[in-house]
Amino acid sequence: MTARRVTVVENILNANDQVAVLNRSRLDEAGVLSINLMASPGAGKTSFILQTIRALAPRLRIGVVEGDTAPVTIDADKVIAAGMPAVQINTGGDCHLDAVMLKNGLEQMPLDGLDLLIVENVGNLVCPAAFKLGTHLNILVASIPEGDDKPYKYPAIYRGLDVLIINKTDLLPYVPFNMSYFQQGVELLNPGVVTFPVSCRTGEGIQAWADWLLHKSEEMKK
Repeated sequence: MTARRVTVVENILNANDQVAVLNRSRLDEAGVLSINLMASPGAGKTSFILQTIRALAPRLRIGVVEGDTAPVTIDADKVIAAGMPAVQINTGGDCHLDAVMLKNGLEQMPLDGLDLLIVENVGNLVCPAAFKLGTHLNILVASIPEGDDKPYKYPAIYRGLDVLIINKTDLLPYVPFNMSYFQQGVELLNPGVVTFPVSCRTGEGIQAWADWLLHKSEEMKK
């Protein structure tokens, strides 16, 4: 019974990975840098996206794919109001996006008119770590109120990161959060991972992140 279940899971992941390769090829051909933005619920993914858009417009043309477990367009509407194209993907209750869902989203995106695609994954620290999408960078938004033990409790998502965003740093004086303990856990799992402490409320740290991302996008064009 266990062997059959493992085989089924492996087949699903293999099929997903094949579509992810096609997604990456399509993004490469269009010259669009893409990021898979992950976080737990309430960490501030959408606020972070909006701050990123403000910091980079008009230097970069940015599109956003929004993944949600319910057919609501609240986050996508905010992106559109900020002047950027957005596509909403309803996962039908699934706790993550997969490569097929992103493929469908890419078909609705004006890739030829974009420099950067941000994919906002479903708020979850477990499932998104297992499913490749075909994006270029995996980014996690961790937030101070979540606690400093998350790297120890959810190691898989921290191991696969290219960039770690530590959001809501303005709350450090008011929340019991041991930054050294948190960073030690991250370093054990992902030594040297690029890290940006930010506050979406005050804007602190956003420009450094935006400048780094702009450089990555320019590299993509070379």
